[in-house]
Amino acid sequence: MDVNSLFFGLAVTDFAAAEDWYTRLFGRAADVLVTPGTEAMWQLGDTVFVYIVVDPDHAGRALVNIAVPDLETAVAEIGSRGVDPGPFILVGPDGAAGRKAPFVDPDGNSIFVIEIAGA
Repeated sequence: MDVNSLFFGLAVTDFAAAEDWYTRLFGRAADVLVTPGTEAMWQLGDTVFVYIVVDPDHAGRALVNIAVPDLETAVAEIGSRGVDPGPFILVGPDGAAGRKAPFVDPDGNSIFVIEIAGA
């Protein structure tokens, strides 16, 4: 399989609350309002996109990992915008594979900001 891009969708119940939360998480407004009031998208890399969409039947079930080079810096930056993580989680035996900080959106979707050891 040859993949050109990744679009990851997060189902939400309340668009305004979710848009505010993700704006604070990513530090900027959505790059595209696909459908104003129901779907917005952030471009996180050249070919990496995260979008929120109103879909109450599926809201709160997503798991997303976003890798960063420095976990403390990323968490401090996000925290300065009023979005705080849960306790850091070690990945692998004694954190040998890395660490991650869990963030949970208003619907219960889990966004993990991760630092991969040796990356």
